[in-house]
Amino acid sequence: MTSVLDPTTIGRPKRRRPVRSLTLYFPEEDESGKEKWPRGEEQVWKDGYRHLDTNVRSITRSFVNHVQTSLARQVYSLDDLGAYQATAFSVRDNLLINWNDTQLHMNRKGGKRAYYLSLEFLMGRALDNALLNLGLKDKFEVGVNKLGFNLEDLLAQERDAGLGNGGLGRLAACYLDSSASQELPVWGYGLRYKYGIFQQLISPDGQQLEAPDPWLENSNPWELPRIDVTYEIRFHGVADRYHDGSGRGVWHGGQEVLAVAYDVMIPGYETRNTNNLRLWESKPKRGFDLDSFNAGDYERAVESSNSAAAITSVLYPNDHTTFGKELRLKQQYFWTAASLADILRRFKNLDKPITELSDYVAIQLNDTHPTLAIPELMRVLLDEEDLPWDTAWKIVTETFFFTNHTVLPEALEKWPVPLMEDLLPRHLQIIFDINLVFLQSVEQVFPGDRDRLARMSLIEEGFPKNIRMAHLACIGSRKVNGVAELHSELVRTTILKDFVDYFGVSKFGNVTNGVTPRRWLDQCNPRLSELITHTLKVPKSAWLKDLWKLEGLLDHVEDENFQEAWAFVKQANKERLAHYIQTTLGLKVDTKALFDVQIKRLHEYKRQTLNILGVVHRYLRLKAMKPEERKKITPRNVFFAGKAAPGYYIAKLTIRLIVNVARVINADPDTQDYLRLFFLPDYSVTLAEVLIPASDISQHISTAGTEASGTSNMKFCLNGGLLLGTVDGANIEIAEEIGSSNVFFFGNLTPDVEDLRYQHMYHPVPVAEKSPALAHVLDVISGGLFGNDDVYEPLLNTIRQGDYYLLTEDFDSYIEALRMVDEAYNDRTEWIKKSIRTTAKMGKFSSDRAIQDYAQEYWNVESTKVE
Repeated sequence: MTSVLDPTTIGRPKRRRPVRSLTLYFPEEDESGKEKWPRGEEQVWKDGYRHLDTNVRSITRSFVNHVQTSLARQVYSLDDLGAYQATAFSVRDNLLINWNDTQLHMNRKGGKRAYYLSLEFLMGRALDNALLNLGLKDKFEVGVNKLGFNLEDLLAQERDAGLGNGGLGRLAACYLDSSASQELPVWGYGLRYKYGIFQQLISPDGQQLEAPDPWLENSNPWELPRIDVTYEIRFHGVADRYHDGSGRGVWHGGQEVLAVAYDVMIPGYETRNTNNLRLWESKPKRGFDLDSFNAGDYERAVESSNSAAAITSVLYPNDHTTFGKELRLKQQYFWTAASLADILRRFKNLDKPITELSDYVAIQLNDTHPTLAIPELMRVLLDEEDLPWDTAWKIVTETFFFTNHTVLPEALEKWPVPLMEDLLPRHLQIIFDINLVFLQSVEQVFPGDRDRLARMSLIEEGFPKNIRMAHLACIGSRKVNGVAELHSELVRTTILKDFVDYFGVSKFGNVTNGVTPRRWLDQCNPRLSELITHTLKVPKSAWLKDLWKLEGLLDHVEDENFQEAWAFVKQANKERLAHYIQTTLGLKVDTKALFDVQIKRLHEYKRQTLNILGVVHRYLRLKAMKPEERKKITPRNVFFAGKAAPGYYIAKLTIRLIVNVARVINADPDTQDYLRLFFLPDYSVTLAEVLIPASDISQHISTAGTEASGTSNMKFCLNGGLLLGTVDGANIEIAEEIGSSNVFFFGNLTPDVEDLRYQHMYHPVPVAEKSPALAHVLDVISGGLFGNDDVYEPLLNTIRQGDYYLLTEDFDSYIEALRMVDEAYNDRTEWIKKSIRTTAKMGKFSSDRAIQDYAQEYWNVESTKVE
């Protein structure tokens, strides 16, 4: 006899059963309640336990041990990269000890946990952050110095993790840091992208080029592969319904892919609590087709392997092709299905009935990307747990919470029904069922209102039909929130107004975004952190965990010695940025000039175009002046950084214009002492950490009502940079806190925007009549001063024709705001006072406050300290 395989079972779904992974064991108890030791001699085990390395001797011993055993290197062959890896492994050992104790503590407690699902986690470098949070940076600095290395050189060896692109991912990273620092039981779930989004290169003619970002090529010491945590994820196949009215079905056949877990430790500040970010990598279930290989068909032999691996290759694959759209949808389902399976496994090990899921689990959907988790949980509850429809839907709607990040209609995710039908046939059935039940209930509240039913339907009619993911996230969640007060109000009164009418306003709230002061002040601006600590006369940890304490700086605004020290720190940060640009780009920067910074992903609504047109206007004014007149002008350095999506032609054209304007301006002997322009390629968290502390003014100039919140505005202000912006997003709340006299506002207000767009569409006025200054700038660019061949006409025509983002309406106001900045900057004492007041009033914008808002008002989870 031998074991045999029934071919009819291939591709049939298996019933999931809870299995304890290697990370989920915790002590059993005897009848008296005393913990039982699981195996072997308890004392022998405990004698072998590692303890935290907290002194220089144990740190150097750990370092040398990892050089010998983890890297298999010797002192004779060790370079800075190897020394960085040995340092990282030594720090990781400490994190793992705390991580294990945290998981054991949470498992023993068995309370409610929250899970943060985000397609992006823009983490930045991990070593410096871990050392600061552990409170061991000084000792590691001494230790590696004794071993012949410089810690700053080692920190520079680390590559930024390629797990995010912009504000969405950086917000998620801040929330993980704050969750651990606030001792909240929160895990993050994301994808382990092999090549990140892309490495940005600039061609000789100024175009953005995209290259793979091989951030994992030197391995990643901060992740831990979890070979024991894998789940099978299905695509395509056939979905058969049961015809018993239960809504149940069975999904079988198609392609099966393995999701493999990688864990990243998230250390809290001044606490042993260390939370987890679990990332999923896609692998083939059967990686190699031996029959095809033996038949000589080598491409087919690895076809399934390549198809599976592509799912987690790149963040945001270009969706201008059918393949790209399918890959994006695959990514979203793969990630949400694996995460839900992991969450449910952990819950089931509590031995609680599935109907109590929402008492122990809260799942936060960071934007619409993870919305497929809603029908996926319904599928599991219906098809695998055999629950009735109403019971399953009640569990779903008490478990999920949804954060909306945009009011731009084009940014609200929709998926074609034919694509969903092919890729996820069972989920399409469930979505149709959810829609039918939901619309029937809406019709009972608003009988006969067919237009309302069409607006609220999960299905948008058309060719093809589309699934509205924001609608699905809204009705499938317990609460919905925006990320700034204005944005949340716009969500309630525009894109989700019908849902507010149906559910009531209590379902819709606001949690204004925040940033972690550990990375965005202490780590990126250590001189300012030291000055604040010295001035407040409190331990650094006191104000870093209670940012409201910064208000104590207001008592020192008039202190001339403090003003001088504050200005010295800003100047040192400007010189650090100038050194970075000199060494990386070979360009000199005048550190006495005003530093004007705009760093964001490139998008028309963020209006980098308005900024560069303002730079050209300034340049043309300078050229028209006599030499004596120029000497009265405030010298200014303008810095841009940011990536454009590979398929976003207009955004990429904006980058090209910036680069070519810089070439002309910086080479002009008449103006180069008064105006210089820099585009810093391949924007990252690490680059932001150098740019932000150096800024005198930062620009946040989105069209009113288009920016949900923004977080870079908070980072700049926290570091004493003043804000130039529109009355939009969190700019409004920042101004409320620091005082409007410390902010430079311009432009039209949100209530005016739609009327202005209507006028642009039906009663257009030539640019020359509306803003002669802007018309002159556009004509000069069209005339070829910054490049011929009409290359910029598609970009300029978005302003001349339609002008959806209202550059013509706001340009003159913008130029006047820039003039006011120049005037204010020339009064150095008053400028420094504004800078101090700005930092002092940033307490509200800590991500610690924001994450506690979620924990208390949404998730109902409590802090629990690991001793």
